[in-house]
Amino acid sequence: MEHVLKELINKCDLAIKKEDFDTLMNYYTDDAVLVVKPGMIARGKVEIKKAFIAIAEYFNNSIVPTQGEMTILEAGDTALVISQTLLAADKNDSEYSMDRRATYVFKKNSNGEWLCAIDNSYGTDLINK
Repeated sequence: MEHVLKELINKCDLAIKKEDFDTLMNYYTDDAVLVVKPGMIARGKVEIKKAFIAIAEYFNNSIVPTQGEMTILEAGDTALVISQTLLAADKNDSEYSMDRRATYVFKKNSNGEWLCAIDNSYGTDLINK
């Protein structure tokens, strides 16, 4: 059986592809953190939404994220997701890898819904920067 977080991440990827950032924000905690790029963090839904708009523009509004292999470690109301995140886009000259080993942290809210608290598509590559 597929873990509910795999489906949630697929919904997030689809929202990014469609540039439906209002829907995307529904999947984040109010105090979430997004690693925009090494050395740049967006905090909270307002900053994260602005960051996703800028990321879309950087990739000529053509970014399509998908997930490859995924491992989910769950403890109570917290889950760590380690995933092969693949990015496709019309922009061929990005200085950032399009094949990443992402780490995401999800928390369950009081309604039992999973929300992303930490979105780090760069994974452990952050310690190399």
